[in-house]
Order: sequence, then structure tokens, then C-alpha cells
Amino acid sequence: MRRPTALHAVYTKPLAASIKLTLDFVIRIVCYKFTRMDTKLTLILDKNIIERAKSYASTKKTSLSKLIESYLDRVTTEEKSKEEISPLVKSLSGVITIPENINYKDDYANHLANKYLND
Repeated sequence: MRRPTALHAVYTKPLAASIKLTLDFVIRIVCYKFTRMDTKLTLILDKNIIERAKSYASTKKTSLSKLIESYLDRVTTEEKSKEEISPLVKSLSGVITIPENINYKDDYANHLANKYLND
């Protein structure tokens, strides 16, 4: 039987660590798969929208169900995480009134013309 060399020991440690890491990752995925509670949902949508969505999902290499699930997850998560407006900002809102007939594009164009053309 061959004795392991120092070189052999150096290469087996990272390999063992990567195998453990890979196994840990696979176990987590399997646990996630089995702990999810999928529920069937029936939606009534326009046929053209469904076809476009199926086409989009196939280009992204996902299912239509996963696509809708991720969209709904994002929409409902963003709703919860919106920041509240601070009291200072609330107190400042409505302080300045802007006339309805203001043309900000023309005003900005005039400002730039005066700044760069009138030296």
C-alpha cells in the first residue's frame, strides 16, 4: 500500500471540502423542493397574452408558472418594503406651487442657451 504524500494531502482537502459543500447545497435544494407548498391557481387571461407569455418564458428557459410566481413574489415583496415618507418631507410637500401652464422644456432649453451661447 502506498503512503500518502504531502502533495496528495494538499489536493484531497480541497476536494473533500468541495464535495461537502456540493452535498450541503444539494441537500438544501432537495429540502426546499419538498417543503414548498405549491397550490393550483386558475386564471382567465386573453389568449394572445398567454401565447406571448409562453414564448417569453421559453426564451428565458422557465415555465409560465414560475414566471408568474416570481412576478407575484416581487410585487408583493416590494409592497411590504416601501419606505415611509419622513415627517420633514411630508411637511415640505405642497410648499411650492407650480403654475399649470409652465413649459419646463423650453425654460431649460433657454437656460442652456444662455449658459453656453452667451459668453
